[in-house]
Amino acid sequence: MAQLARFTAPDVPAFGPAEIESPGGKWTNAVTPAGLPGNGLAQHPMLYVGENYTKMFLVNDGKVVWTYQTGPGYEYDDVWMLSNGNILFTRMQYVAEITPDKKVVWRYDCNSSSGTNHTEVHTCQPIGLDRVMFVVNGLPPRLMIVNTKTGAVEVNHEVPSADGRPFNPRNVHGQFRRARYTAQGTYLLSYLSSSNVVEYDKDFNKIWGYPIKSPWAAIRLKNGNSVITDEQDSLTREVNPKGETVWEFKDTDLPEAFRFVQAPQSCTRLASGNTIFTSRGGGGKGPQLVEVTPDKKVAWVLQDWKDLGDATAVQILDDPGIPEIPGESRH
Repeated sequence: MAQLARFTAPDVPAFGPAEIESPGGKWTNAVTPAGLPGNGLAQHPMLYVGENYTKMFLVNDGKVVWTYQTGPGYEYDDVWMLSNGNILFTRMQYVAEITPDKKVVWRYDCNSSSGTNHTEVHTCQPIGLDRVMFVVNGLPPRLMIVNTKTGAVEVNHEVPSADGRPFNPRNVHGQFRRARYTAQGTYLLSYLSSSNVVEYDKDFNKIWGYPIKSPWAAIRLKNGNSVITDEQDSLTREVNPKGETVWEFKDTDLPEAFRFVQAPQSCTRLASGNTIFTSRGGGGKGPQLVEVTPDKKVAWVLQDWKDLGDATAVQILDDPGIPEIPGESRH
């Protein structure tokens, strides 16, 4: 929160030197229903991205105060504001870190060629202010940790398959979405197309696994439980280390008026215990964000296609925790 003033300072350009205009305007006729729970854009200050619209949004005091565009194509999947104000994000073709005044301070590019050399990146995480963990989808996929100040590659490890079978060479895109480095120094990986969440130790020995149809994201809570978003089944499930379900939320748990047009891909668990789900919507229809209480009461519905695009990931900026300390952020 202390960094937000830097995004509206006089030296912040409306359009940065590395920005590329993103196509937009296709939701300008979308209608926001009246009487939605919560306070609309004023509910939370937040950093917000969606995979179908390559324009990220910073929201504060109920309005968009800063944007960053990366041109046509796909897709934003992961985003973080660090405690120094820099923003780390993935753009499928690359992962990058930018400053509030829109300078690119670090970038890793994937190989966009076709065939077996094709690679993509859909997840990233800061580890301190100088290191970034990310997973490169490819043949084989690799988990990497790079020092963004020195350029040194500290970890470059082939990721094992979840079931012992080779990765499908025709589905590099679907290999991985979320990956997280935990407070215990382990790696928690969501195998989107292999129907598993797997936790590895630092030497990539499997120490925990959970089979689930289409895990887009998994986050580790401070209590040791894992919250997994299953996109295909439109459910989010919290499981304990024994694999027992302790909480589950389905689209059908929502009142019909607030149900998603497209299933959530990720969620964030707030310090209050509430959970915020993100949805890509349906071309300007349906809610983008829904916040529910632990007892599944709806606290907030955001459906604002005039100010924002679709939602894949959100960082709630007034929630406590230091983002670059593993385990301190629940998104």
